[in-house]
Amino acid sequence: MTVDSATMQESLAALSVTEQLLRVQGSVPRRSRFAGFFGLSPHGADSMSWYLGAKGEIVVGSILATLPPEWTALRAVPVGSATAEIDHLVVGPGGIFTITTKHHPSNDIRVARDTLRVDGESVPYLHNAASEAERVTSLVRERMPLVAPVQPVIVFVDPRLLTIEQKPEQVKVLDADELRRWLVRLHPVLSAGEVQEVADLLDSPHVWHVLPDTTTDDVRERFTALDTRVRSAGIRRMLWVLFAAAGAIAAGYVVFRLIEAALATA
Repeated sequence: MTVDSATMQESLAALSVTEQLLRVQGSVPRRSRFAGFFGLSPHGADSMSWYLGAKGEIVVGSILATLPPEWTALRAVPVGSATAEIDHLVVGPGGIFTITTKHHPSNDIRVARDTLRVDGESVPYLHNAASEAERVTSLVRERMPLVAPVQPVIVFVDPRLLTIEQKPEQVKVLDADELRRWLVRLHPVLSAGEVQEVADLLDSPHVWHVLPDTTTDDVRERFTALDTRVRSAGIRRMLWVLFAAAGAIAAGYVVFRLIEAALATA
């Protein structure tokens, strides 16, 4: 049993989500040529949510990679049970943050003080995010008792609609487009030395539970191949829609000309 990278910064974003996606997708029969020609999705019924989750975490990881050098972003931090991980842990002048990524491109999100609903259904995102942050706070305070509590953040990637009816008491909820700007504008609460000490502590894989040996390059390559097939299928579907629309317009034009000619000779 070994960790798959020397540090958490080197870990692959969405590692456990991607591994689960690939496990689920592995049982999906390969598409027929007919299905591929018409752009049917290569996903199985159970793999789409894992795919969206992985894509969301990768998007947020790309945003965090653009933070100024005084910030450190850790990816796929293993915590708790063997399959649980914090999507991202961020340390900088503005404090320490656990970032939970949610990707709901076709859903309406409504946030109140104590509840978060996806298309009207209550989900435990606020509670889970707060619990993650409390766990990291306890870990850091074993070394740095006076450090400020870890701030839990939930980031939504491309939500159809995100409405903050009331701001939650503990958890910050943001659209991914707002994340970088919000972080860098925060009032400093950690000195440069404190930022470095916290980052060094949290970046060590020895602080977290041990992961099974995983070949990260293999996971990345298999996900990239699947992602390429998914995007290719999406392009094919869009082209067929455009082709059908163009055919309908052409047919309508022909009918219009025939009617026009009939009226002219009447």
